Amino acid sequence: MQQSKQFDIAVVGAGLVGGSAALALARLAGELNIALIDAGTEPQALAAHQCANPEVADFDPRVVALTRSSEEFFQSLGVWRAVAETRIGPYTNMAVWDGEGTARIEFDCCEVGQRNLGHIVENRLLVSALWQAISTRKNISSHLNCKVAELRSETDGQYLLLQDGRQLKAKLVLACDGAHSPLREQQGLATREWDYGHQAIVTTVKTERPHGRVARQRFMATGPLAFLPLAGGVESGEHYCSIVWSCVPELAEQLMALSEKEFSVELGRALEYELGEIQAVAKRFCIPLRQRHASEYIKPGFALAGDAAHTIHPLAGQGVNLGLQDVMAFVEQVEYAQRRGLGLEDISVLRRYQRARQRDNLTMMAAMESFKRLFGSGNIGLRWLRNEGMRQLQNLPWLKHKIIRQAMGL
Repeated sequence: MQQSKQFDIAVVGAGLVGGSAALALARLAGELNIALIDAGTEPQALAAHQCANPEVADFDPRVVALTRSSEEFFQSLGVWRAVAETRIGPYTNMAVWDGEGTARIEFDCCEVGQRNLGHIVENRLLVSALWQAISTRKNISSHLNCKVAELRSETDGQYLLLQDGRQLKAKLVLACDGAHSPLREQQGLATREWDYGHQAIVTTVKTERPHGRVARQRFMATGPLAFLPLAGGVESGEHYCSIVWSCVPELAEQLMALSEKEFSVELGRALEYELGEIQAVAKRFCIPLRQRHASEYIKPGFALAGDAAHTIHPLAGQGVNLGLQDVMAFVEQVEYAQRRGLGLEDISVLRRYQRARQRDNLTMMAAMESFKRLFGSGNIGLRWLRNEGMRQLQNLPWLKHKIIRQAMGL
């Protein structure tokens, strides 16, 4: 039998969640030996992004709205400074309004004594920064461009057979391999899932008026439209935004079929011309939206995190932040096991991780589903109720402050 290279923990999936998990685990006291496995190749070096020109085609269409809690986590990993030196978009205000009514809520970072409410960051910049830090860790062994063909649980550990024939052995496996997680399927962990009835059109745009570091979201009967402010440099006048237009499939199909000019007109109209005309649009991507939640996150010697455990509607931009919260909770339990002299694979340790995250994730998922149904309803009574509720909230500073701080992870 082929001899297996041995590790303490194997992390499968090297995106934002998996990469941050590997780095955080490698930085724990005790120098754990970490294997990081991914089907892709090493991302482009961070230095290649530092002189990027702020044109719509140059921005990564995938962006994340990081909470203060997530930002502090990246600071603790030693990667935030490298990202901040490239291109990040702080947002100081949020404006949310009902396209079917007259109510509007505005949130300002000054209301809670903060410099900003969070940052809009391109996915590739964060991943590149993570890999820059990962490459300096001698206790992380990267296995790239290779999938896990089989995961076998034995009494003495977890055996991972890679597609190239190599075999690795670990005490514990953390699956961060995405919404369609092959490892979750292999391990027989069931999910509850349903179609949101929405598709998300994602792209980058240049607007006539500067965004003023305001994140905007308009709710319509067909779905929410978000304009997220991007950093384009002082000379650009802050005219770049990442958009996520979630809408019913029929409308999504029509919008995707439009020319760039036609789409720009429809997009400007949908935002009620808050930022004037849409002057340029990058390539559009259309993504079906589906809610998914694993009924169990764990098995002996195995755990799920990030999209492998849960996916939610992007209307509040909380998907990646929830995944990073998973990582923080997982690392905390591994550290707990080390202090107590418990095995990393100990099921009681994994149960503590599951308890720590499952309730919070389910609560957020329920909240997003409620928002979607509330703002997607054409019922006149519900329309009046939601508009009146928004008006009342706008006039209750103490409640607004509480919502802002909770959204920031403070």
